[in-house]
Amino acid sequence: MTENTQQQNPAPTTELPTQYAPAEVEGKLYERWVERGYFEADAKSEKPPYTIVIPPPNVTGSLHLGHAFEHTLIDALTRRKRMQGYETLWQPGMDHAGIATQNVVERELAKEGKSRHDLGREAFIERVWQWKGESGGQISGQMRRLGDGVDWSRERFTMDEGLSEAVQTIFKKLYDDELIYRAERIINWCPRCLTAISDIEVEYQDDDGELVSIRYGDGDASIVVATTRAETMLGDTAVAVHPEDERYKHLVGTEIELPLTGRRIPVVADEHVDPEFGTGAVKVTPAHDPNDFEIGQRHGLPNLAVMDEHAVITVHGPFQGLDRLEARSAIVAALRAEGRIVAEKRPYTHSVGHCSRCKTTIEPRLSMQWWVKVGPLAKAAGDAVRDGKVKIHPQEMEKRYFDWVDNLHDWCISRQLWWGHRIPVWYGPNGEIVCVGPDEEAPSGEGWRQDTDVLDTWFSSGLWPFSTLGWPQQTESLAKFYPNSVLVTGYDILFFWVARMMMFGLYAMDGTPPFHTIALHGMVRDQFGKKMSKSFGNAVNPLDWMDTYGSDAVRFTLARGANPGVDVPIGEDWVQASRNFANKIWNATRFALMNGATIEGELPPVEQLSAVDRWILSRLNKTVAEVDAFYEDYQFSKLSDSLYHFAWDEVFSWYVELSKTTFFAGGEQARVSGRVLGEVLDVMLRLLHPVVPFVTETLWTTLTGRESLVIAEWPKDSGFRDEAAEGEIERVQAVVTEVRRFRKEQGLQDGQKVPARLDLTGTPLAAHEAAIRQLLRLQPEGEGFHATATLPVAGATVALDLSGTIDVEAERKRLAKDLGAAEKEKQQATAKLGNEAFLAKAPDNVVDKIKARLAKAEADIDRITTQLANLPQA
Repeated sequence: MTENTQQQNPAPTTELPTQYAPAEVEGKLYERWVERGYFEADAKSEKPPYTIVIPPPNVTGSLHLGHAFEHTLIDALTRRKRMQGYETLWQPGMDHAGIATQNVVERELAKEGKSRHDLGREAFIERVWQWKGESGGQISGQMRRLGDGVDWSRERFTMDEGLSEAVQTIFKKLYDDELIYRAERIINWCPRCLTAISDIEVEYQDDDGELVSIRYGDGDASIVVATTRAETMLGDTAVAVHPEDERYKHLVGTEIELPLTGRRIPVVADEHVDPEFGTGAVKVTPAHDPNDFEIGQRHGLPNLAVMDEHAVITVHGPFQGLDRLEARSAIVAALRAEGRIVAEKRPYTHSVGHCSRCKTTIEPRLSMQWWVKVGPLAKAAGDAVRDGKVKIHPQEMEKRYFDWVDNLHDWCISRQLWWGHRIPVWYGPNGEIVCVGPDEEAPSGEGWRQDTDVLDTWFSSGLWPFSTLGWPQQTESLAKFYPNSVLVTGYDILFFWVARMMMFGLYAMDGTPPFHTIALHGMVRDQFGKKMSKSFGNAVNPLDWMDTYGSDAVRFTLARGANPGVDVPIGEDWVQASRNFANKIWNATRFALMNGATIEGELPPVEQLSAVDRWILSRLNKTVAEVDAFYEDYQFSKLSDSLYHFAWDEVFSWYVELSKTTFFAGGEQARVSGRVLGEVLDVMLRLLHPVVPFVTETLWTTLTGRESLVIAEWPKDSGFRDEAAEGEIERVQAVVTEVRRFRKEQGLQDGQKVPARLDLTGTPLAAHEAAIRQLLRLQPEGEGFHATATLPVAGATVALDLSGTIDVEAERKRLAKDLGAAEKEKQQATAKLGNEAFLAKAPDNVVDKIKARLAKAEADIDRITTQLANLPQA
């Protein structure tokens, strides 16, 4: 629906409550928008498409400031495009969040004294679905609070039937193309969650541990190695040194004794070893370290696992059955008793990986898992950006993207969980392996069993841009809305989610990337730039701020801090300032409506407009052009600032104030200015709407009597410019600003009236004398007028009679101080301009700046000298 076909409200009114109360407005407005289908996208529409997918929040999650920030930016983009006439789809949905959701339900079971194994796989999964139906997805209601204009009729879930079909389809396709394989390799293992986890699910932090140096072998046939994980020495199958390290050349190819075990292990030469680090020798435990695994592969070393899935030692009698940390202490004690400990350092602070879900220390573990061969997929993802098919914004983030995709290792996609997409592979009684697609029958009969693992959550979310549109079916929605127009997401998941969507999109959709642009934003931080965290005590629930200040205030604060790719500091006082801005819009619009602001009828011809009217219309069109340019460049901070200053500074603080005398006088000019003010408010509210939708909707529908801003037309720059009017009003502003500054310096109250003589003859300012006097509280001079202060500004002179209102001696001292500063500036500038050596070397622009400083200093001296001369004698 376009603006021209909008319904009129049944009873348009120019009356507004005296105060804006967000809580009374926001919920009702949002439900009305949804009920009327404003956010629903029509795949049959002939309008050009504009598509953005929501980065799917976890079904276990709730709205945090990071969500609110990202959703605000996406909502602003989609609301604007909808107003511009695009068939706009903001695709909502949630991620099943394998580990997080399974953990939640397992904790619920633990309260009943049960584990998932007590229920069995099918019953447990049924219990998870039950939890999702009752408690999952609370974030959807919170998104409504924020004002998210998503198409709720298309909401998807990564475990729903359609997306499950997509997962099985692409797994089968990758498997048939030999891009999915099964192999034993080192993975990140969580001994608490009992599953492999992805790199993004590992959180690194500095922990206090110990660094012990251990002597392997004896005499000349000995080597010292250092480790923070002494327990893994039980699984050592070699010691490695650099091939060029002269200290150990005599040992390469020999065997030395591994303490405590009675085993002898080889000394191998490998270029991975840094001869400058430590002793230049490293222990090699291929089953418990990714780098050691690679060394082991190169040298044909055996993989000796010494821990089970719970990180409990499984070998060597004295330590068997001990937890890894218990074993660490016991092994160090045993080595010390044998005189094998050369050095000990504790505490030794080093970076340690932890499971992001349960905070357990990660254990690198050799395990049979399913993998994606990412080489060709990653190359395509890199080439798409290099070839310009996909643009990364800001462009400087491209290097980080290439650093990642150009160096990707194969991706471990299997997880030892029950909740998730089960791997569609069956194993037969005679070693057969069969991958089953969605339209194929699974093998049946004695001895056949399905793989028990499920897929990494990122596997299904990597399909999000096209699976949500019905792929693998060739739907109307897929044809209309793929590829996405832009992906808006944080730089922190550029390497994980974004890279996977690029790989899968290009692979599944015949080389068509999933989006045209990747717009990256930073992280929300507290007002001091510190990461927000519950453990730091600085985490903020955005719903609390919404309750206190309104959703518009939270949205405007977040948008105003959003510079591309840069972190966003935010504090409550900033949200309060945004609430004040919303109130300012409300109060000023209410005043305008009470004083004849209207959109009825055509805008009066230029010759009927005052200079003030022409000025604001010129500034309005410049603002439209500026805001459009910032939107196209994803400069949310700059467009928000532009709108803030236009609305507050130019419309409310200047145009409304300069027009008050016109409105109060009434007549034809008041009617003209009322129509101009209506036009300005109409366009301004449209421009503001994508960022602050609730207050603008309320005001705009009241102003226009039309149905909704959501479906109104986006403003266009008419091209109207009036530089002469802008220059004229700038001179008015200069006079008012300078006199206000002077009044403040004299300690005059804002409302205190002062007799004044205005010499505006021969300047365009003469037409604005009434407005200038009104704004500055300047009375006519009257009898007995005595100019105690004279202010020359903008080609005019303002003489003030401050008899009895100022401390003349204090004013004389202030002016004398200013005069001294101006004379010093003149002296310095004159000296530089008189220095031939300086002038010979200085660039022209530097010389021009000094000349300008000299001219200003001379003008200041003239002005201050005049003011001093006009002060009354003591």
